[in-house]
Order: sequence, then C-alpha cells, then structure tokens
Amino acid sequence: MPTCTLHPLPYAADPADFFAAIRHAPGAVLLDSARPVATRGRYDILSAWPLQTLDVAEGERGEAYLQRLRDSLARLGPADCTLPFAGGLIGYLSYDFGRRLEHFPSPNRDDLHLPQARLGLYAWALISDHLEQTSQLVFHPALADTERQRLITLFGQPALAPSATFHLTTPMQGDISAAHYRAAFERIQAYIQAGDCYQVNLTQRFRGQCQGDAWAAYCALRAACPTPFAGFQQLADGSALLSLSPERFIQVHAGQVETRPIKGTRPRSADPAQDAANGAELLASAKDRSENLMIVDLLRNDLGRSCRIGSVRVPELFQLESYPNVHHLVSSVTGELAPGKDCLDLIAGSFPGGSITGAPKIRSMQIIDEVEPTQRGLYCGSLLYLDVRGNMDSSIAIRSLLIKDGQVSCWGGGAIVADSQWQAEYEESITKVRVLMETLQAL
Repeated sequence: MPTCTLHPLPYAADPADFFAAIRHAPGAVLLDSARPVATRGRYDILSAWPLQTLDVAEGERGEAYLQRLRDSLARLGPADCTLPFAGGLIGYLSYDFGRRLEHFPSPNRDDLHLPQARLGLYAWALISDHLEQTSQLVFHPALADTERQRLITLFGQPALAPSATFHLTTPMQGDISAAHYRAAFERIQAYIQAGDCYQVNLTQRFRGQCQGDAWAAYCALRAACPTPFAGFQQLADGSALLSLSPERFIQVHAGQVETRPIKGTRPRSADPAQDAANGAELLASAKDRSENLMIVDLLRNDLGRSCRIGSVRVPELFQLESYPNVHHLVSSVTGELAPGKDCLDLIAGSFPGGSITGAPKIRSMQIIDEVEPTQRGLYCGSLLYLDVRGNMDSSIAIRSLLIKDGQVSCWGGGAIVADSQWQAEYEESITKVRVLMETLQAL
C-alpha cells in the first residue's frame, strides 16, 4: 500500500494557532480533542482546501449519497500511515439526514436551510498526537508536490495574533415557552402510555442575534467547556458549525467498532461535597440507568446490522463521566465489522444515534417531528472523519451551535420516559447548554 508523507512541526497542545493559518480557507475544518484541558481525547485533526465537496442533493436518498462518499474515497486511492487519518472525508451529517435513510411522511419546518450533509475529500491533514506530543502534516500520495511545499511553508510561519471578536447583539432566548414544552412533554407521555414508544428525546432551541467571527466564539466556548469530541467547520456561505460535544457516536479502527452513548445527566456544583453527591445520585438513579440501558439495547441492535454475528459486546455500563457543567452516565458498545461491510454501512444502519432519538428509534423520530416545531439541523447529527483505510471516528453533535445569517442557535434536550417529570426535564435541557449561552453573553 502507498505510504503517506509526514512532515513534523513543533508540537502544539492547542490547535488554535495552526487553525488560525487556514481559518478563512475554503473547507476549513477542525476535529478537536480540546487539549490541554480535556483529557479523554488524543488527536486533533485539521484541514482545508478539499479536492471535492460532497453535499447531499435534492431528493437524493441516503444510501445513494453514502455510495457517492464511498466512490470518492476509492478515487482518492489507498494510503497508509501511523496516524488515524491518511486522507479521506471530513465533515458533517445533520440530524435530518436521517430522513433520507428512513421515510417520514410529514417533516417539521426547516427554517435554517442548512445542507443535510456536507463532507470534503481531503488529501492532507495536520494531526497533533497529544500522547506522543507530536504535530505533523500528513500528505496523501495523490497530493501534488507543489501543494505539499505550500502547506509546509504556510505552517512554518509564525502564528498570527488573533484580533477578531464576537458578541451577541440580543440575549439568547428559547423558541418555545415552558407551557409549550409541557404540552410537548405530555403528548410524548400519552404515546408512552399507549405503548407507542419507551423513550423520546425532546429538544428546545435557543437563539440570539450576533456579530463577529465564529472562530472567536468557538475559542471562548472551547475554553469554557472543553470536551473530547469538539469541532469547528466553516461553510462556503459564511456559516459555521461549532460543537462542544462530549459524546462519541461510532469509532472504527482496523475493523473494531465502538459507540459510547450518553444517557443520564446531573448538574455540576461549585461545592465539592454537593458535586460529589450529584454524581453519586446519578450513578444510583434507577430512572437514568433504565434510560441508558434502553439506548444500549437499541445500539446493540443497530451495530448488529453491520457487525459479525456474536461480536457485539457491552464492556462498560453506567460509567460516570464529568464535564465542566454536567455529570453524565456513559456506556460502551463494541463489535467487529462483518466481512463485506464498511463504515458507511454502519452509518446507514445506525444514523442518527439512538441516544438522541429514543426507543424504538423510527417511532421516536416520528414523534419528535410532531412535537418539535423545527428541524434540528446539525444538532444531534455528527461531525466525523472517514479515511481511505476505512477508519472512522464520529461524534453525536450535542452541545453544538450554528452561526448563520447573523444568528447563533443552540439546542438542549433530554430523554422523556414514563416516570419523567416535566419541570425537571425542562430545567435539564437548559442546564446542558447554559455554559454555552452564558459564555457567549459574556463576550
């Protein structure tokens, strides 16, 4: 197999200086482990100037789009290196891309007009390995020598001092009232009591008017809420996707598959004793364990569509993970890709992630369309890379924002089950994104 060319750079624990060099380049994208503050992630991957940009076309079914992605990887050709990305696709799938994998008769309103999927085909990346403390340019063999030299020169120059700013011009406010949320909650409860579903993820959106540079906003949010599956993607129309996600969707390496669903949340406290008590309460909560287990079972089924029979396991169940604003209950489901299956088959069989739909998935998504006034866009979709060797890592794009047309949007949600209380769920949906909104308000 052809080998990628590597060019070492001075190690950077924070990718901000490197990304500043390509901030305004077409297709600029960063997958960010939020080091040095966050500790669970290992790699940062950034790139720009894709060879090709693949948007899902009007009326195109999901399987046809995924096949186009597969074909583009084949055209780039194989390559190998010791790092997680050897050239390939980087970008996003919106939550609403899931409509193209299933049939939904009456979708809710799309008022953001974000393409439902956009991935670029990249023949180079800058990858920082925070375990080995290295930063390297990775060049796929298909990349022209002149482009390699241009990138080496570009990243060899001193970083520019950041000067851009960002601020809100109106406070961020929810799209729906508490009474509207309660009505949606009670409608979901009626479906649960009727046996239509067991769990539905109910979301509300918050919006404010804004001015300035989305990258400046991302840097402030990253400092306030470092998470291991963060990311920033610049779109051609000037819009930007900002994600501070703590949740992995699916990782594939050498045919081994892992997903890490989050289900169960408690707020952090500045008082250490209260904070520890909140974490202990979450670990002991029968309700939250039940929610988590429903999604673990759903994901076992989803992965089983593309994994070798008998290979799907649950090595971790109900683990506590803590972030600056919340404690989470996290599990792990693993498997091994079946012969003839690839990462895009996994996506076709499991997108969007079950932790942000409910169970059973298709019925929950239909109910979400009924009770949420607008489509979700990036929220609960995925930022991901998929390289020419078949390696993939992807997030569940919670704690995510869209900056578009002078407006910033973010979403907060949670799982509704039979014994949920609407006031607690309403407050939880705000708690999850409060740190994001307060950080932007302070700029």
